Amino acid sequence: MRIEKDFLGEMQISSDIYYGIQTMRSLENFPISGRSIESYPYLIKSMAYIKKAAALSNHRVEALDCHIKAAIVEAADEILAGKFENQFPVDIYQGGGGLSTNMNINEVIANRANEIITGKKGFTCVHPNEHVNMSQSTNDVLPSAMKMACYLYMEDLIKHLEQLEKALESKVNEFQSSIKLSRTCLQDALPMTFGQQFNAYLSFVTRQKKELQKVQQDCLKLLIGATAVGTSLGVAKGYIEAIYQYLPKVSGMPVTKIEDYFDGLQHADSYIKISGCLKGLCSGLSKMAGDFRLLASGPRAGLAEITIPSVQPGSSIMPGKINPCIPEMMMQVCFDIYGMDQTITIAVDRGELELNIWESIIMKNLFDAFSLLIASIPVFNHKCVQGIQINEAINQMHAESSYSISVVISKLFGYEMANKVVAEAFKTDATIKEIVIKNGLLSKEDAEGLLNPMNLVHVDV
Repeated sequence: MRIEKDFLGEMQISSDIYYGIQTMRSLENFPISGRSIESYPYLIKSMAYIKKAAALSNHRVEALDCHIKAAIVEAADEILAGKFENQFPVDIYQGGGGLSTNMNINEVIANRANEIITGKKGFTCVHPNEHVNMSQSTNDVLPSAMKMACYLYMEDLIKHLEQLEKALESKVNEFQSSIKLSRTCLQDALPMTFGQQFNAYLSFVTRQKKELQKVQQDCLKLLIGATAVGTSLGVAKGYIEAIYQYLPKVSGMPVTKIEDYFDGLQHADSYIKISGCLKGLCSGLSKMAGDFRLLASGPRAGLAEITIPSVQPGSSIMPGKINPCIPEMMMQVCFDIYGMDQTITIAVDRGELELNIWESIIMKNLFDAFSLLIASIPVFNHKCVQGIQINEAINQMHAESSYSISVVISKLFGYEMANKVVAEAFKTDATIKEIVIKNGLLSKEDAEGLLNPMNLVHVDV
């Protein structure tokens, strides 16, 4: 055991852990969710990048001794290498604007740095506030780390969207000549191809990927150097210039200084923009998954126009029933993310005066949204999209029997005549083609050409 003190008193701490008294107080105060900040490895990684770059910068401007700098850098590198499992236990729900998160990182690095220098834990040589947190505040470190983490999450998400793009592009090519009947207001509409339908899904995914790439660049504008309220009080002279040289090298991210520290501390609207992109992506993924559920409904009493892969039995009582459980999973992920977006919006709205202190709940919901999409999109892609098949005979029948192709009759003979043709077809349960041939409006040869559904899906205008 070791003894650590703060202005509230002293505490015994087990000698095998690297965090310290402030982390322990957080554990006592916030036994809330059972989930710790270790759930978000990109946050831990980004914090370590900042602490390493800060030590290098403080040493460069002669504010930090060489041996302390070297020990902090080594400890940060060990965090980046994943060597401190279970050493970041503070709950994701915490007060104080994320202070517990920052101090957990500071204490682990300080204890490990002391161990490197002296062979023992304890803050005899390297102090978590005085040295690891030098020239910093939680207020500028945490939001900067959050933005860097968002950047890394977006890297992963964009890669998965690119894989989904490839799958959809393959389906566009595969289904280019597969006819189907479109629907508007869930009613029969004009013929089109499955290639056209899947091309719309592809265009959506491509557009959302580009939106994410734009927002990703905004994540590179950081608050490091602002300290508590934007005045940079407590920063060593030359530190700000130095850290924006070191941090890009350390992290591999081309980060830059935000234009206005005061704006950056007071306003968290960048998180709404990020969350809005995720919500926008969900809107199309959910719609796509919902379309697949409808088109695959049946197999006897539904549309049954496509077949999606069967991945598990769909009923505990009805043998042979198969549910569209992968699309249903994707839709539920999207529903959850809509709720997270609402929480983020409220938390951003509730910033007061010089600081938004709700970053812990913003972080929790934003990172959870990223994690859900990063986990679910590959499953949706591999276990649903890539295995979709077209039921050609059903789709051909639907396209040929639709009354909507009376648009051709309207164009040739007028709207009123087309109305009469549709009414007769409906009354006699015949097709439009059969009625126009019967009534001598078109010869059989002309009707076969003009009313062929495949001739109506690429119209020259």
